[in-house]
Amino acid sequence: VQLVESGGGLVQPGGSLRLSCAASGFTFSDYAMGWARQVPGKGLEWVATITSGGSTSYVDSVEGRFTASRDNDKNTAYLQMNSLKPDDTAVYYCRMIDFWGQGTQVTISS
Repeated sequence: VQLVESGGGLVQPGGSLRLSCAASGFTFSDYAMGWARQVPGKGLEWVATITSGGSTSYVDSVEGRFTASRDNDKNTAYLQMNSLKPDDTAVYYCRMIDFWGQGTQVTISS
């Protein structure tokens, strides 16, 4: 199993980013995919999940601003992040069961 995140970067407050998680080594369409984030010195925070059927759920702090999606033909999960805030600054990880990607840094700053 391999999960590779991309799409992080530095944006101003109010901006947008789309994270991608390219998956390989398993039947992608069969599994839910999750997103989590971590700020240095703090614990890992669950952010969003998209089930194999496409149902989504979000932590309250991102509800209405973030959208999880997936493209089963491309074996890729996405996290569209809009109206970004400085508190969204973190390393973002995608997850499939106990497998994690390497993370991508998202920094929100003016």
